[in-house]
Amino acid sequence: MRRFFFLIVTLFSVQLVFAQPFANEIAAFRKQDSITMPPKKAILLVGSSSFRLWDNWQDYFPGRKMINRGFGGSSLPDVIRYADDVIFKYRPKQIIIYCGENDFAASDTVSVPTVVERFKTLFGMIRAKYKRVPLAFVYMKPSPSRQKFLTKYVAANAAIKDFLAAQKRTAYIDVYTPMLQPDGNVMTDIFKADNLHMNAKGYAIWKQVMEPYLLQ
Repeated sequence: MRRFFFLIVTLFSVQLVFAQPFANEIAAFRKQDSITMPPKKAILLVGSSSFRLWDNWQDYFPGRKMINRGFGGSSLPDVIRYADDVIFKYRPKQIIIYCGENDFAASDTVSVPTVVERFKTLFGMIRAKYKRVPLAFVYMKPSPSRQKFLTKYVAANAAIKDFLAAQKRTAYIDVYTPMLQPDGNVMTDIFKADNLHMNAKGYAIWKQVMEPYLLQ
């Protein structure tokens, strides 16, 4: 009976993990915060793996208080789902969002209007909680492995830019254009072997583009 009960609990736990993507990473954030809570009035990076894998981001922005809560290959619904853990438990002075790329990669049926509406939902949640905190959206980047989505990225970036242009205390950060060669093709030497995630050269471009938008 005890073995049966243990099996049921184990199966339930496994199902729960699969039902909640990135639960382990969120649990790790919670544990880190329980040991040492990040500082208030920091710049909060939130979104998907382009932030998550920027593991030496402090070296790129010395002297700035920052929190990195990029997780998994998250999509906008994931950030919305875990907003209490990756956004609202902190008291940031600025929020920088990089997300949306994986929304398109998850399914060819995901449309530009769908992703833009997801972003607006997240923005509305943030504004309801932090009415005066500046927010910036980092454009979805181009990458060699996701060529078929580039047209959607460009359209979604433009639509989100137009939306933010009508909002107060917002900015949009174009990392897309600097990652292109003069002929318009995506640079290939700024990515790791997977042709999706950036190497140090790619992050150097991001630093140069992002820095003017970051609060001191």
